[in-house]
Amino acid sequence: MSEKRHAMLLDGQDPQAIAQAAQALAAGELLALPTETVYGLGARADADAAVAKIFAAKGRPADHPLIVHVLDAADAARFAAELPPVALALMAAFWPGPLTVIVKRAPGMGAAAAGGQDSIGLRSPAHPVARALLAAARALGVNGVAAPSANRFGRVSPTLARHVLDEFEPGLLVLDGGECEVGIESSIVDCSREHPVLLRPGVLTPAEIEAVMGQPLWAPDAAAPRASGTLAAHYAPAATVRLLDPAALQKGLEARSPQARAGLAVYSRTLLAPTSSVAQGLLWRKMPEDARAAAHELFAVLRDLDAAGAGEIWIELPPAGAAWDGVRDRLSRAAAAFQAVP
Repeated sequence: MSEKRHAMLLDGQDPQAIAQAAQALAAGELLALPTETVYGLGARADADAAVAKIFAAKGRPADHPLIVHVLDAADAARFAAELPPVALALMAAFWPGPLTVIVKRAPGMGAAAAGGQDSIGLRSPAHPVARALLAAARALGVNGVAAPSANRFGRVSPTLARHVLDEFEPGLLVLDGGECEVGIESSIVDCSREHPVLLRPGVLTPAEIEAVMGQPLWAPDAAAPRASGTLAAHYAPAATVRLLDPAALQKGLEARSPQARAGLAVYSRTLLAPTSSVAQGLLWRKMPEDARAAAHELFAVLRDLDAAGAGEIWIELPPAGAAWDGVRDRLSRAAAAFQAVP
């Protein structure tokens, strides 16, 4: 990493760095910031020109909405035409934390961040560095920060500051808050219509969300608002990702010659790493048995395997069950059309 890149890294434990980062946001500049889910590429959400810089830096379509990060419900209310009871209940239960609510947008607020829709996604992050930054930014008149994941559009989300530094030009300010605790993006619940709809799973299970709302979550339909991270192909490393059940994974490995294993990586829960003679040229990583542990390391593992030179990554399908929905969702989108080994 160059000296120039080091110079752009701010220590999230340093109050002066927090103040510098808040001033950058207030001035309409871009800033990468840590959250408990993943690192975000942020700009003040009330300035469409600042938000446009996010879309340009990521190569993200301007109609693909962003999530606005706020310190609390009072700031959320600035961006919302209304906060319906179901949204307020979810905010009370899970904020700060890995849950985004979509509500009707206040006229004239956050149009660019919302991708031009009349609804907007709001979240209050739990990461202490993010919260310190939001508090400092609010003191400067910034009441919300639009922040998608700090990576090129469609690629693997970052969970360490060095991941962000690897993605963007050296001029970007990066506020270092260490490793992200959760590791995958927030759950998104659409509260803007008659029935609440789960648009993106995260580490919170549907049962946990429904218990707070006192009603069931509905499935997305054609009228659902667009939301972050819900495109069919997303979260993809440079390597080709293929999802396989354990039997198919084992069969595929046995059919591969030692020469063909070069550049192949495997990420499996149940299979044992093969012997050294069989594993010649094979990269092997053990997936955790616990869903939250798997979510925590998922994106870092994909990035590590890319960096190690993997051309293909064969991943064991996560087990059934709501606890694994978030991991399964990210892997399915990363695999896109590559769902089986021919």
